[in-house]
Amino acid sequence: MESASELVEFPLLLTPIDSHYRACTIPYRFPSDNPRKPTPTEISWIDLFLNSIPSFKKRAESDTSVPDAASKAEKFAQRYADILEDLKKDPESHGGPPDCILLCRLRELVLRELGFRDIFKKVKDEENAKAISLFENVVQLNDAIEDEGKRLENLVRGIFAGNIFDLGSAQLAEVFSKDGMSFLASCQNLVPRPWVIDDLETFKMKWSKKSWKKVIIFVDNSGADIILGIMPFARELLRRGSQVVLAANDLPSINDVTCSELVEIISKLKDEKGQLVGVSTSNLLIANSGNDLPVIDLTRVSQELAYLASDADLVILEGMGRGIETNLYAQFKCDSLKIGMVKHPEVAQFLGGRLYDCVFKYNEVSC
Repeated sequence: MESASELVEFPLLLTPIDSHYRACTIPYRFPSDNPRKPTPTEISWIDLFLNSIPSFKKRAESDTSVPDAASKAEKFAQRYADILEDLKKDPESHGGPPDCILLCRLRELVLRELGFRDIFKKVKDEENAKAISLFENVVQLNDAIEDEGKRLENLVRGIFAGNIFDLGSAQLAEVFSKDGMSFLASCQNLVPRPWVIDDLETFKMKWSKKSWKKVIIFVDNSGADIILGIMPFARELLRRGSQVVLAANDLPSINDVTCSELVEIISKLKDEKGQLVGVSTSNLLIANSGNDLPVIDLTRVSQELAYLASDADLVILEGMGRGIETNLYAQFKCDSLKIGMVKHPEVAQFLGGRLYDCVFKYNEVSC
């Protein structure tokens, strides 16, 4: 279901990749575990995916682009639940043992086989329209902060606040369906620092002394996440002279923004001069990452992205799927930043933090 062209290794991963890189952060099992018997960690994660089925089924039922959506949504719920129950009995069934990439991939495969291409399209469009109307105001509030360090912290808080809009989390999907999310209130209500991983002070210091020539940002969700979180931060990088490449999914998955959606969003954010509230976009590029899941294996990216990334000196992975559940410990040949909010109790427990805690992990590579 990925791009037609062959996927390749992300060129900035530390080599040899085989010994340095494992996509999934949380080990569900160890070599000493019985391959035919599920581990407690596997069972708790399979249960997490089982618990998310009702919210996915509800979205699928209301997908007007699919004929007979209600009965197909029922089939999705049954089929995916059966697969997860199979994995509980035999972890090696369905291409296992399971990890977060396999569990996401199996869910997408079942949806796509039944004709569901983008069950979150309606809510993504609604949230994008809301966030676009707020963009200029959010940017002006950031620009009004004169102190560079405080402005950076405000931009980072904006990324976390935007990242709350995540319909892959069963708890957040429920909250969201009740009353939506207020972006500015979310900025104020983040868990207090220090966060579970908190390298913000180190990053602030580097920010004041250093500017990166080319930054790759793996983006996450539609709506407030990309528009009110990432775009003001990307705009600040552009203003400081960096070239910025936004890498977005090839195909829809949950409420993640796709490459084609991102092109449309940015065209709506630009003013009549083609600028982002007074900042030139000549150094802003959008790339198709080649990915079709809410998590990412960096040994499988598009050739387009690999080409654009080869001379980058900062890689940013944003969101729980790309920056925490996968790639938290990924090592790169250049500086890297993993930034996201912890939205599953299982992830909070693994990290030793709180639910809705924040991860801001910065690694600098000495030249």
